[in-house]
Amino acid sequence: MKQAFLADEIFTGTNWLTTQVILMENHIVTGIIPQVSLPSEYSLQSYPGCIIVPSFLDLQLYGGNGKLFSHSLDIESLEATHAYCVAGGCSHFMITMATNSIENFNKGIDAVAAYQAAGKKGLLGLHLEGPWISREKRGAHVEAFIHRPEKAEVISLLERGRGIIKMITLAPEECDQSLIQLIMDQGVLVSAGHSNATYNQAAQAFKSGVPAATHLFNAMSPLQGRLPGMVGAIYDDPHVMSSIICDGVHVDFNSIRISKKMMGDRLFFITDAVTAIQEGYYAHVFQGNRYTLPDGTLSGSCMTMLSTFKNSVEQVGISLDESLKMCSTHPARLIRNASLGNIQVDHPANFNILHKKTLDLVASVFN
Repeated sequence: MKQAFLADEIFTGTNWLTTQVILMENHIVTGIIPQVSLPSEYSLQSYPGCIIVPSFLDLQLYGGNGKLFSHSLDIESLEATHAYCVAGGCSHFMITMATNSIENFNKGIDAVAAYQAAGKKGLLGLHLEGPWISREKRGAHVEAFIHRPEKAEVISLLERGRGIIKMITLAPEECDQSLIQLIMDQGVLVSAGHSNATYNQAAQAFKSGVPAATHLFNAMSPLQGRLPGMVGAIYDDPHVMSSIICDGVHVDFNSIRISKKMMGDRLFFITDAVTAIQEGYYAHVFQGNRYTLPDGTLSGSCMTMLSTFKNSVEQVGISLDESLKMCSTHPARLIRNASLGNIQVDHPANFNILHKKTLDLVASVFN
């Protein structure tokens, strides 16, 4: 079926266009042309008062719609999380497991493999957050599973998760550089996080090739006058990227604004979203604008990528186009996926239609 989409403006991920239509056939963008040149065989869907923008992607969330993946290690949990993402304008996601047993990590790998083998949509792969992290900066992670990695364990996990594990968050001061390099050599994205690294330790990790950091400010050594810590090393390195949680709870909106000034296009958004659950290693209690462990420890957000985007514009004051990039283009660049974070001819059609004034989601078109 040949379809065309018209709105007041189109943001391609690079430029704003007016009086243009997006042509789509078999879920592929076949053209972006002037409206006056629209071929008659295309069925036009018009959205006055709206903008068309690239779909969002989320590189870190743990579940959704009542299903926490690390507790329900099955396809149904991933389907529930995908539905949660789609409702927030997010076409693709990286399911995340916090520090856990190797047995459960292996079950998670198998569940992701089964989901993808079944032809299900949206799942980019598995993000392992831990277990090779700092006890001091563990946050809500289960301390009993935290440990330094051994080579045999790393090799075994990578072999089991080949093509499935796409990202690992670890504390560089807790891992031998040779093992970090081994992980990166397998094509897995390493992100420094849950770390008490000194500035020098973090800076060396980034210099050695670690390209990213996990949820800026949260569970990492802070920037101080005499101890610049990991935050200082992230600010200082011109190449390292970092995710950040834009809910005003995990990080103050002013800290996000300042970090954006410091980092430019190296900063991007994640939701870090969890869901309410009373069982398992990670029991999450909804507290109105956040989730906590039963003891009150902050354990995750209740954000979608859409609410994240709206907070960026309305609460932080980041421009519309840059807020969109932080939800799409920038994380797509980090994972080196040229098909996401943009609207381009011959690429899969993944875009949101947002109300121009309220920024609410009107419709989505996902491949």
